[in-house]
Amino acid sequence: MTKSIDFSLHNNREGSEFRIHHSHAYLDLPNNLKVDHQTPTKAFSTDSVLEILDFALRAMESGHRVALCTLVEIRGGSSRPLGAHMAVADDGLYCGYVSGGCTEAAIAAEALQALLERQDRTVMLGEGSPFFDILLPCGGGVTVAIHVLHDVRPIGAVVDCLRRRESASLSYVPSVQSLAFQSGTTETGWEGGAFLTSYRPRARILLSGRTLEVEVAAKVARAADYEVLVYDAVPGGIPDEHLIDADTAVALLQHDLDLEIPVLEAALHARPFYLGALGSRRTHEKRMRRLSDLGYSQKTIDRIKAPIGLFGRTRDAQSLALSVVADIAASRQAALAEA
Repeated sequence: MTKSIDFSLHNNREGSEFRIHHSHAYLDLPNNLKVDHQTPTKAFSTDSVLEILDFALRAMESGHRVALCTLVEIRGGSSRPLGAHMAVADDGLYCGYVSGGCTEAAIAAEALQALLERQDRTVMLGEGSPFFDILLPCGGGVTVAIHVLHDVRPIGAVVDCLRRRESASLSYVPSVQSLAFQSGTTETGWEGGAFLTSYRPRARILLSGRTLEVEVAAKVARAADYEVLVYDAVPGGIPDEHLIDADTAVALLQHDLDLEIPVLEAALHARPFYLGALGSRRTHEKRMRRLSDLGYSQKTIDRIKAPIGLFGRTRDAQSLALSVVADIAASRQAALAEA
């Protein structure tokens, strides 16, 4: 007997969650944004690699020359990870971060000079840098490689991969001032004379349930720049496993074991980086018995975080939402470190 499946995804009121969040085509920047060709001007604030590379791509398609700035060395502490980017156009507009905001204007100015000379350069800031007047609050130092882009195809290929939720990487060789696309994942860092930057798709959270907890958790997750999908579970409903990949977290905030079991089964087959379920320890014991009766091993069942969340029992939807999203963020960092 075939059962009907009712699967619906709720999109953000401000637009589809399948689009790039805050996507900025270069020509769609605010009309009142004043640009001084001699002074770097922040186009918009973001540390999303997809937005930064898309900005560079659109700028070059609009006839501008662009430099891609990459954090290639960290000495001591740093507020951004290795491989963090900035994109700087020849009209002074830039976006992205390679520090906590204290050095971006200086890096953009160096990038403008590189664009003027059409020559790559490397800039050291903070500890060990000749720029004694630029100090990093963390007390450490960073090295940023500035590459004058000659070909849009490598970054275009990365953007296409990330939009398809596929991993990709770029290989930058300073000695020959080249940038090349590579599919798949790699470790960000130096490999011989090349610096490899690895990119993963934007983290996604699938929330299952039709509760106040889901509504509040969705708001918190969107505010934290996660892609959010909401699944309204119905009897017999099975979520599409293709929506659950290695860069997806699944959080079941339901109060009905009958509705959540099919979702749990889909998630257990798909292996998301996080899987958590709402409920007391007694509820979880019932959940484990149901899954065990369905043939799942205890090792597989133990992948479910229950009770869900980073900190103890919560009695309100707001605290639960913060607890769940914080737990997902911590798991994401652990998964990326392990990868």
